[in-house]
Amino acid sequence: LGLSEQVAARFIDRNWNRTDATYAELKRRASRFANVLGALGIERGAAVATLLGRIPELFSAGLGTLKAGNVLCPLFSAFGPEPLKTRLQLGHMKVLVTTESLYRRKVAGIRESLPEMRHVLIVREAAQGDLPVDTMDFAQLMSRASETYDTASTRDEDVALLHFTSGTTGAPKGAMHVHDAVVAHHETARLALDFHPGDRFWCTADPGWVTGTSYGIIAPLTHGLTMIVDEADFDAERWYR
Repeated sequence: LGLSEQVAARFIDRNWNRTDATYAELKRRASRFANVLGALGIERGAAVATLLGRIPELFSAGLGTLKAGNVLCPLFSAFGPEPLKTRLQLGHMKVLVTTESLYRRKVAGIRESLPEMRHVLIVREAAQGDLPVDTMDFAQLMSRASETYDTASTRDEDVALLHFTSGTTGAPKGAMHVHDAVVAHHETARLALDFHPGDRFWCTADPGWVTGTSYGIIAPLTHGLTMIVDEADFDAERWYR
C-alpha cells in the first residue's frame, strides 16, 4: 500500500467500536477544517483551542488548524472552568472546539468572560436536541466544507503550537512551539521511541499535554505509523485487552 491508503489512526471508542482513518482521509478531514476556519473569517495566526478527548474530531481540528497556518492549543479536558478560563484568556483564543457535555459543564458559565472567543464548535454526543446558545455544529460545518485546501506556507519560526504549564507553581505559562519544531518531534521519536515506517504505536498520554500532542499526533504521522487512539480513560483490564 502507498502511504495515502495506509491506516493512519485506528480510533477505538468507549464501547470498543473501531474506526480506521487512512492518511488520505486525515488529509481530507484536515482540509475540511482549514476551510471551516476560512469560512468563519479566522485570520491566519489566530489561536484555535481544542477541549476534546482522544476522538477523531481532535485530529481533524488539530491538523486542519496547522494546515491553515493557525496556532493549535490543545486543552486538558479534566480542567475545571477557572483553569480553562485562564488559558483561553491568556491564549487569546478565537475558536474553541469541544463536545456538548464539556461545553455545558465547563465553558458555558465562563463564556461571557471570553469576549475574544468568537466561535464555539460543538461535537455532538447525541444525534438529537438543540445545541447550546451561540454555538455551531462541528459535523455540519465539516460536511459543507471542501476537502481540498492548499496548505499555508509557513516560516520556520511561525508559531504552530501553544501549550500551557500546569499552573501548580503560580499562573500557567504559555510555551510556544514553532513549525520548525516538527524536525525535533520527528527525530526525538526516532531516537527515543524507535519509530519505523509501518509500526503500530499507542500513545496513552492526554492530548491536552505536550506528550499527547508531540507523540500522540504529530511525530507518529511524520514517520508513517499506524496509531492506536483509545478514547477511554485508564482502566487496567481494558489496557491489557
